[in-house]
Amino acid sequence: MKQQTNTDAFLVSAYIKGNESALGELITRHKQRIYSFIYSKVYDRDISEDIFQDTFIKVIKTLKKGGYNEEGKFLPWVMRIAHNLVIDHFRKSNRMPKFENNNDFNIFSVLSDSSLNAEKQIIKGQVEEDVRRLIEELPEDQKEVLIMRMYKDMSFKEISEQTGVSINTALGRMRYALINLRKVIDKHNIILTN
Repeated sequence: MKQQTNTDAFLVSAYIKGNESALGELITRHKQRIYSFIYSKVYDRDISEDIFQDTFIKVIKTLKKGGYNEEGKFLPWVMRIAHNLVIDHFRKSNRMPKFENNNDFNIFSVLSDSSLNAEKQIIKGQVEEDVRRLIEELPEDQKEVLIMRMYKDMSFKEISEQTGVSINTALGRMRYALINLRKVIDKHNIILTN
């Protein structure tokens, strides 16, 4: 069986040892996914391009300083950097809506403006994405029960009927799913807040 192309870990290691082309290969490999993620948050090609470049500047600086510890998680690490830079962009950019200076000014029109919540929406989206990724790591039977309960809002009786197991078994699988999620969250020091 033919060996697959170099792993991210191998390329990161090669780059740290001075092989500049290894970084080029990493960027080429993940450019589309990272750029698409950034664009899906800011909806502007120029800003997306800037954030993408800033992301890799930060990646290069961190790698050169030796601040990256390899756990086979290069892409999630880069995505987190991109995500943080998107949030920084929203913090720096002028998020306050512009209003015409007229006598009908209403403070509630400012307070209800959805652009003020852009950062919260990004963070919420990232948390939901992180949770979905964590759920994918669960054993199939636990994942099935958790999705039915949390996302499809099914009762344990309905889950029992659909899966062909007793209610107690369904409850047990849900319990183990939550225990396993907590273990993964603790193991990777994941912070889930929104």
